[in-house]
Amino acid sequence: QVQLVESGGGLVQAGGSLRLSCVASGNIFSIRDMRWYRQAPGKLREYVATITRSAITNYADSVKGRFTISRNNAMNTVYLQMNDLKPEDTAVYYCNTDSQGIGYWGQGTQVTVSS
Repeated sequence: QVQLVESGGGLVQAGGSLRLSCVASGNIFSIRDMRWYRQAPGKLREYVATITRSAITNYADSVKGRFTISRNNAMNTVYLQMNDLKPEDTAVYYCNTDSQGIGYWGQGTQVTVSS
């Protein structure tokens, strides 16, 4: 099994920045890709970004140029640097990965952007 714990959320004004962290533990040796998703109130969970073990990244169009995903394999941690935040970025942000065919999610961290 894999456990994921997110942190770093909070309240920020529009135009501000936050950095989210997600620490993986447990059966981490088979982890390859790590991802961030988010879910706003009343909406479906949506994809934000992916980073592979070799640091290849991919982003949703809505965050491209503003968000940066990175990882520290030695510390089993993935980060999401969020700049120029907008009110529409308000959501619970979730870390996601899969190991041996099983998907895992963290508990989420709330990001609220005020206008």
